Amino acid sequence: MAVHLGSVPIKLGVLSESDHMSVASINLFVALLCACIVIGHLLEENRWMNESITALLIGLGTGVIILLTTKGKSSHLRVFSEELFFIYLLPPIIFNAGFQVKKKRFFRNFMTIMLFGAVGTLISFIIISLGAIGIIKKMDIGVLEIGDYLAVGAIFSATDSVCTLQVLSQDETPLLYSLVFGEGVVNDATSIVLFNAIQNFDLGNIDAVTVLKFVANFFSLFFTSTFLGAFAGLFSAYIIKKLYFGRHSTDREVAIMILMAYLSYMLAELLDLSGILTVFFCGIVMSHYTWHNVTESSRVTTTHAFATSSFIAEIFLFLYVGMDALDIEKWKVASNSPGKSVAVSSILLGMVLIGRAAFVFPLSFLSNLSKKSPNEKITFKQQVVIWWAGLMRGAVSIALAYNKFARPGHTQLRGNAIMITSTITVVLFNTVQGSQHVIRASKF
Repeated sequence: MAVHLGSVPIKLGVLSESDHMSVASINLFVALLCACIVIGHLLEENRWMNESITALLIGLGTGVIILLTTKGKSSHLRVFSEELFFIYLLPPIIFNAGFQVKKKRFFRNFMTIMLFGAVGTLISFIIISLGAIGIIKKMDIGVLEIGDYLAVGAIFSATDSVCTLQVLSQDETPLLYSLVFGEGVVNDATSIVLFNAIQNFDLGNIDAVTVLKFVANFFSLFFTSTFLGAFAGLFSAYIIKKLYFGRHSTDREVAIMILMAYLSYMLAELLDLSGILTVFFCGIVMSHYTWHNVTESSRVTTTHAFATSSFIAEIFLFLYVGMDALDIEKWKVASNSPGKSVAVSSILLGMVLIGRAAFVFPLSFLSNLSKKSPNEKITFKQQVVIWWAGLMRGAVSIALAYNKFARPGHTQLRGNAIMITSTITVVLFNTVQGSQHVIRASKF
């Protein structure tokens, strides 16, 4: 069928070449998502595998196939997008975690979570930054400034709470789940605040006043973000209770809950707050107040809708990271110095290990001093699990690395390419190895 606008005939249903590529890539992604779910189900009883590792491996395998079919020109269908990650994939994952978290245990361990998530992240940031400045800077990997090395500290201080969710069970290991996941949410927020602060700071004029301003800004951001999330949750509960949408349609109840949660995240980002903290506490408040004001059918629907959207986002995320890991452009530049690239990755792995251990064990000791009941204290075995679980680095680290080192034209610089490939190497290694060690340790 053809439609004529003036003298130009337009054929409906015929895609341009770029549109055809977009549709083809979407088809492939959906097919791969289905494959991840099916294979993950078949490997359900395998203690060494989970959906995150399965998706990573399938993404890597797909990248290899695309690399071969394009004769080394490309390894992915889409370049890793910070916008896609922070705006579309992360919110449903963090919101569902807050919505499903066992609130009593979470708030019982709130001070320990804050110790690990805020203070611990700062300790890790300092150690990794000093290691990068003291060791990597002397390796002559390229033109990198002091701000770049501090950014590396922030990038590798960000743990992967998404992978942790799939590795630990809230029912089997409630204390570990509460501590590791709670720390992960605060850690991600702290790392992003640190990263943004480094981008905006005048690093040539750092003094005590600047440091105090930064600390005050962090606590202000934390409490404001938390308040915004709680307010959004309470406001949604008030609207649903007063207007009683369930009289006519349960769809409206579900829609209001979903949209209010997403609005809280986007509003936090608009106000330069922490969207992660906002949507997390919005999820907690909604599960405590809003959920009890909707009809029974809406309760079932929202519970499954939030869990399903989070599950799909998690699988998509790991598949996306795995496929983009073989981006040929970055590896070509880094391959000019393969020895240095491997050395940088190894040093960063070592600094992550040291930085993590430097606060987990001392802060666990301090936390145990305030606990009266032996059941509430963190045992040495649990401390080891917390240490290992926090070694996993994920999409937050990759997104921050791309933001810093992969701006238009910057990937061609050797130092930037090495930092990105090293980030990818550390993320892949820690996700696979860390997951297996955590699974093994938490079973005993």
